[in-house]
Amino acid sequence: MSTPRKLLTTFDKILIAGTAFGVMGICVLISVFIYIWYIPPNPAPTPFVGLPLETPTALNFPAATVPPTNESGGALPTLVFSPTPSAGVEASLSGKIAFTCYVKQIDQICLMNADGTGRKQITEAEATAFYASISPDGQTIYFSSRRTGNFEIYSIDTSGKNFKRLTRSIGSLYAPELSPNGDWIVFTNEGNGLWVMKPDGANPHAITTSDDIDPTWSPDGSMIAFASSRAGTRQLFVMNADGSGIRQVTDLKDMGGRSSWSPDGTRLAFYAGPQGNRNIYIINVDGTNLVQLTNGGDNLGPSWSPAGNWIAFASFRDGNNEIYIVHPDGTGAKNLTDDPISDWQPRWGK
Repeated sequence: MSTPRKLLTTFDKILIAGTAFGVMGICVLISVFIYIWYIPPNPAPTPFVGLPLETPTALNFPAATVPPTNESGGALPTLVFSPTPSAGVEASLSGKIAFTCYVKQIDQICLMNADGTGRKQITEAEATAFYASISPDGQTIYFSSRRTGNFEIYSIDTSGKNFKRLTRSIGSLYAPELSPNGDWIVFTNEGNGLWVMKPDGANPHAITTSDDIDPTWSPDGSMIAFASSRAGTRQLFVMNADGSGIRQVTDLKDMGGRSSWSPDGTRLAFYAGPQGNRNIYIINVDGTNLVQLTNGGDNLGPSWSPAGNWIAFASFRDGNNEIYIVHPDGTGAKNLTDDPISDWQPRWGK
């Protein structure tokens, strides 16, 4: 005998439906939770603010130096004022320096060690003696003197002995210098160009004919540097030792006369500027890389040391001409002489 089915009441139907919807809701919530847990929503983008700006480092450039003006309007060599020391510059001073010393109202030739010690007067003339240079072996001084009434070329040992007159009545002669191989003396014959002669004065003859002055040999003896007005205003030139191949090196205002080769033969030291404000410069022999070494004091007559680590020059910076030295980078300037008399025209030798 079968049991009769019990009919579901309305309450039962509502209860079953609610349970079903509850289970479905729980499933949906679980699904959403799982989705959020494994696949997080995209974060809000971070604004781009760029890289931080650094404060520029102050560059300690020296005060601006105004280069000499080229009157013709041509391009000037690059001017560099260099107060920064070069690494490894040797500090030692060696050799001797011949110079002009003003003794008892007369210019004489004096000599001292390169560090300023051992000063002694070499000539005792009663007339001007100046434009000294030292022979490559360091044993002889060549100079110009007016002891006969005319400027002639003379020689004397660095000991003050063996005085000789080398020229006789061929003009007014200045700035003699013996070649590195000892074969020739080059000198200025005022108004008649540059001349050469043998060390004993034999065979004097011209190698140029213009208004050329202050010749100096290159270290290997193959070239001569000199100052000249042949281009209109005085400039620095170089040429072959026989007078050929003349080439202009500078194009500046208010050029001086005396120059000096660096021991490696690549640069020249010289002076330029208006009277009372002349400065020492160096320049490559090809006319590039002009560098100013001094800044005020009225400086002239530079001479490179044989070792290449110093340049001697005369300066009026203390109110009286004295001999100073400076490194080729413009540092370390100091005086070698400090006398009530005037010391000038230094020429460095071994």
